[in-house]
Amino acid sequence: MKDFVAELKWRNMIHSIMPGTEEELKRGIATAYVGIDPTADSLHIGHLVGIMILTHFQACGHRPLVVLGGATGMIGDPSFKSQERVLLTPETIRHNQDCIKKQLEKFLSFDEKEENHALILNNYDWMKDWSFIDFIREIGKHITVNYMMAKDSVKKRIETGISFTEFSYQLMQGYDYLYLYQKYGCKLQMGGSDQWGNITTGAELIRRVLDKEAFAITCPLITKADGKKFGKTEKGNIWLDREKTSPYAFYQFWLNLSDEDAARFIRIFTLKSEEEVLELENLHSQDPSQRVLQKALAKDITIKVHSQEDYDAAIEASQILFGKGTTETLKKLDEQTFLSVFDGVPQFKVTKTELQNKIGIIDLLAEKTKVLSSKGEVRRALKENSLSINKEKIDENYIADTSSLLNDKYILVQKGKKNYFIIVVE
Repeated sequence: MKDFVAELKWRNMIHSIMPGTEEELKRGIATAYVGIDPTADSLHIGHLVGIMILTHFQACGHRPLVVLGGATGMIGDPSFKSQERVLLTPETIRHNQDCIKKQLEKFLSFDEKEENHALILNNYDWMKDWSFIDFIREIGKHITVNYMMAKDSVKKRIETGISFTEFSYQLMQGYDYLYLYQKYGCKLQMGGSDQWGNITTGAELIRRVLDKEAFAITCPLITKADGKKFGKTEKGNIWLDREKTSPYAFYQFWLNLSDEDAARFIRIFTLKSEEEVLELENLHSQDPSQRVLQKALAKDITIKVHSQEDYDAAIEASQILFGKGTTETLKKLDEQTFLSVFDGVPQFKVTKTELQNKIGIIDLLAEKTKVLSSKGEVRRALKENSLSINKEKIDENYIADTSSLLNDKYILVQKGKKNYFIIVVE
């Protein structure tokens, strides 16, 4: 078995660790859990830190548990949130859990033949039979309000107001740890540094109820070098679900990281060894313009979350913007990838009826759409051989019709090497 704490240390993945944790993990196969509230039907890459901690944990020979918060997800964790969450219905949570489970199977082995196989559990299963009176009598009596209010995550919300519903979240998560300790011998809980208060409440509950010792590790909350939240873009989260974030956009997120972020994230989000990472860093330092770290990280994580085929397609799609793409490559792109590749490109509209009647290229670009400002400008571009439709050079005899459409909806116009325009046909 590999030394898990040593593994996390070189990967810079430890923020806080409870005394005795390292010694406990050296005694043999240990069981640890990370909790995820199923607030959406997909994980986003902000969740990946917790998942990767469990992935490294299993790779070191230990047994990971993932607890999907079917019960706690109905409450909403107040930790460092400025306002109360919208509460989800049981049906929505069940749907979200099913989707998340499929994504987790790409990171963890659930093969029951393996001694340290992972388990996905739902805390609704052990919370649903508790009555309110029984829970506050049997569990609530062990943790004082003073103890709960001393947590930083609660203190910050006291100023703006916190409902009893959210205040009780800490106790419910604490009970999860107690239940898992008793049922699965789980002696370690892990999570982001914002979870330290909730995690230590669980360890304290185990100490008071069972007179046993439990442990905790938290990792730093990941931010990018510019201080912005990791995994957030102007359009929102980077999701693992291809319908929410295309594999191409997913790949591009990692490829466009700064050198500093790529050096940090390749340690966290891949299973590459320290020697492999140091070798990649050395190669990268010799010629940073080649983006060796970014390419290695983007390849590894795109294949893991999506597939080799999606990675290959993302590479192929990337070539289109740099002049290496062909009409054939362009036609292979699905609509979502096409729009991701040409995100931000100016769009113009014509009707399908107009296109069915066929439109000459000069009229299309100068009159019907105003892609170019005048017929004279179109003629000059044609004379200079600088106009392409769907990556094919054209002349003044080009006629646009429905056969010109990509994904039955778009025409890609290119002027020179870098100027792109999209005609949307509706």
